[in-house]
Amino acid sequence: MHRRFAIDLIRHTDNFEDVKWLGHPIWQNVLDLWALQEAIAEIRPALLLETGTNRGGSALFYAHLFDLIGHGRVVSVDVARWHSLEHERIEFLIGSSVDPQILEVVRERAQDADGPVMIVLDSDHSQAHVLAELRAYAPLVTPGSLILVQDGVIDVLTMFATTRPGPLKAIEAFLAEDDRFELDPRFDKRFLVTHHPSGWLRRRA
Repeated sequence: MHRRFAIDLIRHTDNFEDVKWLGHPIWQNVLDLWALQEAIAEIRPALLLETGTNRGGSALFYAHLFDLIGHGRVVSVDVARWHSLEHERIEFLIGSSVDPQILEVVRERAQDADGPVMIVLDSDHSQAHVLAELRAYAPLVTPGSLILVQDGVIDVLTMFATTRPGPLKAIEAFLAEDDRFELDPRFDKRFLVTHHPSGWLRRRA
């Protein structure tokens, strides 16, 4: 039943393309945004690394949550800049998320963070790219914190079949090779309807 509802919801909202955060396009399932808010409130990261800026709404969402918490910074990476957003807590990097020069910068930011580091992967959703991102970014996650691999729904709903294999195959391969991480079922099953099945990976404390 919840899968049929998810399909109807995706079609009705044009896959959430017109969703906005304070007027800025964010292109996210709002149920997943609420779970993200709960995860950020729990982890209280000093740094959130995001791949896949797109139009910048999600980076702004995280920054505003950090404004409310009173600390935290966002580093958001994409291959181009499709927005004009600015916020004192956000640093936008232009380039591939797995480019050596980009990785050098994000590693420096993670090393300089004075608290937990959290990762959200939302760029190229192909299996090969997501696995490359997981291998590159996972070492930056602090024990007890989280990686969210977005859009595993590609591998679940037939309406996205033309873009497979996607994130779920990458997650399976990564967990088989890195025992520092495990699925966090609490966030994974939070609202049943999600774009990120099996996407919440917690680094063991």
